[in-house]
Amino acid sequence: MAKIKMTTPLVEMDGDEMTRILWKMIKDELLIPYIDLKTEYYDLGLEYRNETNDQVTVDSAMATKKYKVAVKCATITPNAARMDEYNLKEMWKSPNGTIRAILDGTVFRAPIVVKGIEPCVKNWKKPITIARHAYGDVYKGSEMKIPGAGKVELVYTAEDGSQTKELVHNFDGPGIVQGMHNLNKSIESFARSCFSYALDTKQDLWFATKDTISKKYDHTFKDIFQEIYDAEFDEKFKEAGIEYFYTLIDDAVARVMKSQGGYIWACKNYDGDVMSDMISSAFGSLAMMTSVLVSPEGYYEYEAAHGTVQRHYYKYLKGEETSTNSVATIFAWTGALRKRGELDGNKELMEFADRLEKATIDTIEAGEMTKDLALITTIENPTVLNSEQFIKAIAKRL
Repeated sequence: MAKIKMTTPLVEMDGDEMTRILWKMIKDELLIPYIDLKTEYYDLGLEYRNETNDQVTVDSAMATKKYKVAVKCATITPNAARMDEYNLKEMWKSPNGTIRAILDGTVFRAPIVVKGIEPCVKNWKKPITIARHAYGDVYKGSEMKIPGAGKVELVYTAEDGSQTKELVHNFDGPGIVQGMHNLNKSIESFARSCFSYALDTKQDLWFATKDTISKKYDHTFKDIFQEIYDAEFDEKFKEAGIEYFYTLIDDAVARVMKSQGGYIWACKNYDGDVMSDMISSAFGSLAMMTSVLVSPEGYYEYEAAHGTVQRHYYKYLKGEETSTNSVATIFAWTGALRKRGELDGNKELMEFADRLEKATIDTIEAGEMTKDLALITTIENPTVLNSEQFIKAIAKRL
């Protein structure tokens, strides 16, 4: 069988631990037999990030600007324990945060809906798409441990040398402090991406912050969204028969639990990180979620929305069997291949992505699935497959 040709490469960002193992299996079993796969490869595994002083992460993001489409494996964001485990030079920042800052886009995450995997929230009938702001906040924050009594201030020094100060806290003993920032330009990009995506998908858009407490930081998000909506999108939304709705983040959480779904929920960076995991888990599994970073400049980065499955990786290293769900990683590849095909006018590549997704869903709906899904499925007597068997079952259908 002749392999499907690619004219432009994808940017391929390899990752860590169990997802790195699945990455290779997916390529070997589901992609390379059918596609003349062209990628520009970047190893974002923690060892190589440490070796290159994290330059490889920056390089992969710049390559995405060049080629427009990237696919990323899950990666470790190191903590103190990882510093020791990997003998790191420093506690490198989240690769996702670095890439998002360079590409300046919005992350859209939606559950992969499969018959037999029913949402935990009984009234959810349609997918809920999380739109996560992809810049700043805690992910680009600066932190300090305060050793003892003293004063911490925010200081803004203007170009003319004049200063504005804001007291953070008068410490009477040890503590901690954190400084975060964002940019009006990035918030404007976020707002336009969300409004445009809502129009494209004909879904209502919700946005939520904590502006009653954060009267400058969060309130600026709220104001920018409202200004852009009123000036650029109000009429378009009315024509499309969809709604833009703002509320406080705690009210939004309560409303989401009682809703039927079928809308986009726009969140600030941290809120989106947390809520996308909640939504994906409630719809079935953290490994049943699509995730794509969309930049207003036309850059797309597809990834699995979950972590590196550390526990399974340690079992794998001991030679023990694992049953790790690879669906989100497969859908990261299909999303990237479909977008590559769309940009290049390569219909065969787009159709292959559709077929691979169908083969994946058909496998689960036929009762063949990984352990995490078998524990929650309404399908009677499911067949529990290990990590490799599940991918091979999809390959058989493909």
